[in-house]
Amino acid sequence: MALLHNRVSNEELKKRLMEETFPRTTISFYCYFPIGNPQEFRDYLYKNLHALQAFGRIYVAKEGINAQMSVPTDRFEDFRNFLYSIEPLNGLRLNIAVDDDGKSFWVLKIKVREKIVADGIEDPGFSMERKGKYVNAVQMNELLQDPDTIVIDMRNHYEYEVGHFENALEIPSDTFREQLPMAVDMMKGNEEKNIIMYCTGGIRCEKASAYMLHKGFQNVFHLEGGIINYARQAQAAELESKFIGKNFVFDDRLGERITDHVIASCHQCGKPCDDHTNCKNDGCHLLFIQCKDCAETMDGCCSTACKETIHMPVERQKEIRRGVEHGQNIFNKSQARLRPRISPPVK
Repeated sequence: MALLHNRVSNEELKKRLMEETFPRTTISFYCYFPIGNPQEFRDYLYKNLHALQAFGRIYVAKEGINAQMSVPTDRFEDFRNFLYSIEPLNGLRLNIAVDDDGKSFWVLKIKVREKIVADGIEDPGFSMERKGKYVNAVQMNELLQDPDTIVIDMRNHYEYEVGHFENALEIPSDTFREQLPMAVDMMKGNEEKNIIMYCTGGIRCEKASAYMLHKGFQNVFHLEGGIINYARQAQAAELESKFIGKNFVFDDRLGERITDHVIASCHQCGKPCDDHTNCKNDGCHLLFIQCKDCAETMDGCCSTACKETIHMPVERQKEIRRGVEHGQNIFNKSQARLRPRISPPVK
C-alpha cells in the first residue's frame, strides 16, 4: 500500500526542489460540490497526485475542494486528465499563476477540513446552490464604469494592502468568517445596487456572493476565477487592468505582480515597497512588508528583539521558543496588531 503522507523532512524536500532540472507550473482551483466521504476522497487524491509528482496544499470537505498546486509542466496534461476524470471536476477552470518560477511548493499536503473555506455560517437555510452571477474581465471593467456599482474586496488586509481594484472597499478584518456579516452591515441601504465581490482565485467571493443573496441583496456579482483569472484575461484581451499592484498568494512566492504600481510601504522605514516576507526568527515568522535595505539592516527580522535572537546560540533560541506562549511572537498578519511589533531599522 502506498504511503498517504509525506515522511521526508522539509529541508530535504526543499533541497530536492531546488535541484530539479525540469520546469513546474503553479495552479489553483476550487469547486463546491457534495463529497460523501471526504477522507476516502482525500486518500484517492493523494495516491494519484503523488504519482504525478504534484506538490501543493489541498483542503477537502463535505462541501468541496480547494487547492493550490505545483505540477511538472510536462505532466500538466496528465494532471488535468486525472482531475477531469472526477465527474464534478470535469471541465473545471484551472487558474495558472501569472508570475511564476515554479518553486511555489515542495511537498504534497491534503487535509480534511470541516469546510474548504471557514465562513462561520450556521444558518441551515443558507445554500451554495444560489450564488451571484459570474463576471469576466471585460464585464468587470464595464461594470466598474457604472456609478451604481460597488466593488468589495473579500480578502484580508495584508492582501488588500499590496494590490486591489480601483475604488474597492476593504472589509476591515483578517478572517473571512468576520467579513461576511461585516459586508452585509456595510452594504445596508444598497440592496438594489450592483455589488461585485472578488478575491484571489474565486473561492471566497463565490461564497460571499451566495451569502449576500441569502441576506436579501439583489444584483450580486463575483469575479470568475478571481484576480488570477482576471489578470490573464485582461492581458489576453489587451484590456487596461483595473486591478493595481501585486496579488498576494499563499505559497512561497507571497505575491505575483499584476501591474507596476507599488501602493504599499515598508513597515519599518516607510519607503514604497510591496514585498512580503516572514521574520527570520524561527520563534516569530511574522508576515510583514520589508524593503531590501531594511532586510539587510535587520537581517530579515521584524524587530530588534528578533534580530538579537537569531544571533544567539541555537540551544538558547530553542529555550526562548519553548517559553513563548501567545506572547509578542505570536504569528499574526493583521495590520492592527502588526504595526506595534515592527521595529525601525537599527542605524
